Amino acid sequence: MTESTPSLPQPGTVYGPVRSWRYGRSLGIDPIVETSTCSFNCIYCQLGSIQRITDERRIFVATDRVRRDLAAVDWDQVDVVGISGSGEPTLALNLDEIIAAIRECTDRPIHLLTNATLLDRPEVRCQIVGLDLIACKLDAPDMATLRLINRPAAGIELERIIEGMVALRAEFHGTLSLQVMLMPANVRLIESWVPLIERIKPDMIQLNTPRRPYPTRWYLESRGDHERLAAAAAGVATRQLRVVTPEEARAAETMLRQRTGINVLSVYGEHDPT
Repeated sequence: MTESTPSLPQPGTVYGPVRSWRYGRSLGIDPIVETSTCSFNCIYCQLGSIQRITDERRIFVATDRVRRDLAAVDWDQVDVVGISGSGEPTLALNLDEIIAAIRECTDRPIHLLTNATLLDRPEVRCQIVGLDLIACKLDAPDMATLRLINRPAAGIELERIIEGMVALRAEFHGTLSLQVMLMPANVRLIESWVPLIERIKPDMIQLNTPRRPYPTRWYLESRGDHERLAAAAAGVATRQLRVVTPEEARAAETMLRQRTGINVLSVYGEHDPT
């Protein structure tokens, strides 16, 4: 009789809450988990280099598994629920079921962080229009910069991303936020965002810069490891990326606010984390 090897526990689909400079104590929901999977492979991604780059949707984790993990949450410690995790959350075919499972547990606001690459698909927009806030990434005003910073999956075009956000804006009645990661590679192009912002009509613009070290490889705790403490414990090397200066960020903030009339939050502004 051979001795069986005990199975390891599955990693959690719920993590945190983690402190966010934008949202407070954010409980993370990860609809992907095991392997980092995204339609982008951004040069600054907190997950490190993405393991599976694709825009193909499928079910990564069962909805019942998310429900079980939600049952253990101390909701008194949560300000908002953020759907993000180990890649692009709209790749999860059961995203609408996961959102419904969260609603069954809490009345906290539910936020989605997305790179917007799938928003041109009506079935994706239908799954997320009931959320409280959707934050869409837009790091590039042209295809050359998109390829340089975001390194998209084959076939993804900037115009398709913009059209998807415009379509979402027409259907979504919650708060639509546009997130821009300012880097030396794009900060000098900041005025080129103005016509795109005028098309999308977001409720707010959030400017960030990658001040966290970049991990050289993916590890599960990178979902909420803002200080890279788990990286050190796991023996994962990190490197610091070049960032824009506070003066460059504030100049971009001022210009966008004046040219668009939209509220702009900056990581170097009054919401600067301590």
